[in-house]
Amino acid sequence: MKRWLAIIIILIAMGALGGYFAFSKNPKPVPVDLTVLFTADTRGRLVPCGCFTGQYGGLTRLKTVLDNEPVPNGIRVDVGNAIRGKEDYNLIEYKYMLKAYASMNYDVVNLGEREAQLSLAQLQLLKRESPVSLISANLLDDKSGARICEPYKIVQRGKYKVALLGVTDSRIQTGNLGPGVAVEKMEVTLEKLLPELKPKADVIILLAFTDEETLARLAQEFYELDVILGGKVSQPSQKLDHENHSLILYTANEGRALGVLKVRVSGRAKLAGLGHEILLLHDKVPEDESVRALAAQYRNEVRTTRLAIDNPANLQDNMVPGVKAAAEYVGTESCVECHKTAAKAWHDSGHAEAMTALISNHADADPNCIQCHTVGFGSPSGYRREFAAKKMANVGCESCHGPGGLHVAQRQQKLAITFKFRPLAAGDCQKCHYGEFSRPFDWNHFWPQVEHGKEPLRTAGLKKESP
Repeated sequence: MKRWLAIIIILIAMGALGGYFAFSKNPKPVPVDLTVLFTADTRGRLVPCGCFTGQYGGLTRLKTVLDNEPVPNGIRVDVGNAIRGKEDYNLIEYKYMLKAYASMNYDVVNLGEREAQLSLAQLQLLKRESPVSLISANLLDDKSGARICEPYKIVQRGKYKVALLGVTDSRIQTGNLGPGVAVEKMEVTLEKLLPELKPKADVIILLAFTDEETLARLAQEFYELDVILGGKVSQPSQKLDHENHSLILYTANEGRALGVLKVRVSGRAKLAGLGHEILLLHDKVPEDESVRALAAQYRNEVRTTRLAIDNPANLQDNMVPGVKAAAEYVGTESCVECHKTAAKAWHDSGHAEAMTALISNHADADPNCIQCHTVGFGSPSGYRREFAAKKMANVGCESCHGPGGLHVAQRQQKLAITFKFRPLAAGDCQKCHYGEFSRPFDWNHFWPQVEHGKEPLRTAGLKKESP
């Protein structure tokens, strides 16, 4: 009996030890807290433009915030639309933005709708030269069907593998895609990729440059997505959305906001939200000097580079073949002799010194800024960078009223004045006075500062214009 009792005790002990070692080999996963920091729709805002004090945003401020708040197991991503446009100078600026993202230790930058306007050759060059990983799962070579960039990147955080997968809204009109570029429907792309990606990663984060409604629909259709971050939205998230198995958060605001999402991972696809916030990059945040230096390098390069817009042959007043513009720009000096009261109102306004602000910020050769500080920039008869602020500079009469060449010619030749300028309203002012480029525009506040009207009509000596 004692012998049997001893055997039972030994067997129980062996079972306990076996369980212990089995548990040691397969321990319960240790939770890891992740902090995802993301931006979207930056639109070229390497620095605040400097049009007025109190401006928000700029990668200069973003780097200050990220450097001052380092977090363990952080993930840094851009959801898309970082580039301002498709012009050659926008591409130069984008290259410096990618250097800034790399200096901030971004894990990936997703390509959005604006990046899709670049040509296949430009995107391929960016992919090779970018100091930060560019991703896009659904932008394709329109001939071969091959992906232009890597569709995703897997990063390690603690014991967990996190997949960063990027797509952009596929409802892009063909005419808005760059030469050689095609876009695949996001749903088709995800159906292909997720079965491949699921075994490789513990967490899947989708960077989707699309609208709020589509973000929710993607979550409903694809249970594999743990987090969905968006950016083609009217305003940043007011709350953290839960849809199907996904957490959804989004931001925008042209680089004026940083999205922060904190989650706890406790196993494969086991993820819980811990908190979120949208941080505004307000004017009290100091600008990082290293990113300001990148901005200075950009402006130096764009100043010394011959751009497409510098060639008058590339400029058109309109897009109707064979139709010539009715008038050309002639400059404010041609207006002030006859329009003396208007000239005084102009001279006493900030419009008369608009170019000074660009010169002081070394932005007087930056095409992104010149249009709203000169007369007719981008038109064959308007301001050109080679003028170096010597003529057609500052906001003049024709900046608002349009080309006055025919009006001046009729006066000089003493013909009947048949050419008429179209009426102006607040919308004309808001072509430049909008968003971050102006204080909130109020016609009743701003118009009295520049108010002017018609001069007394002079008809003596005029004759009827020949047909």
